[in-house]
Amino acid sequence: MIKGRVKWFDTTKGYGFIVTDEDDGDILLHANVLRNFGRSSVAEGAGITVEVQATDRGRQAVDILDIDIPEHDIEIDDEDEARPTDLVFNADPNTPLVPARVKWFDKSKGFGFVNIFGDEADIFVHMEVLRMYGLADLQPGEAVCVRIVDGPRGQMAAEVRNWDYAAGAEGDMGHMGGLEI
Repeated sequence: MIKGRVKWFDTTKGYGFIVTDEDDGDILLHANVLRNFGRSSVAEGAGITVEVQATDRGRQAVDILDIDIPEHDIEIDDEDEARPTDLVFNADPNTPLVPARVKWFDKSKGFGFVNIFGDEADIFVHMEVLRMYGLADLQPGEAVCVRIVDGPRGQMAAEVRNWDYAAGAEGDMGHMGGLEI
C-alpha cells in the first residue's frame, strides 16, 4: 500500500502517473485500474492510496484503495459575472444530486454539457467544478450525478460526482434525486 498524489492523468491516453513523498520514481496509473475503482478520471493533485506492483518497466498501480479530493484555495472576486466556483459556494446543499449523462466535454476548452435523464435541456459543466470534486475529464455518454444551480446564462452544474460516489452518498440509487432509474 502506497500513498501519493496524482501527478497527471490523461483520459485520452488512458494513463497517468502518481508521485510519492519518498521520491522513488513515478507509479503508472492505467485507466483500467481507475475504472475498476468506479471512475473514468482523476484530478491532478488528488491524494491516492494504491497497491503497487513492480514490473520490468517500473512500478504500476494494480488496485486503488482510496482517492482523496484535493483542497483548492479558490479566490472569489467581485467581477460582474459570476464564476462557476461562486455558484458552487452559493448552491443549496439540500438540492438533490440528479442522474445525468455527459453530452460532450472538451477538456481543452474547459467546459461541456450534460443532460438530466429524461430531459433534453443542456446543463453547463465547467472544468473548475470538475476539479473541485476530484475529476479531470468527462467522456461522452458517461453517467454522472450533478447538483444544479441557475447560472448567469442558464442551468449549470454546481457539483459533479461520479455515478458510484452519488449512489453511496444518496443511498438507494433507484430513488436518486426523486427520479426512478
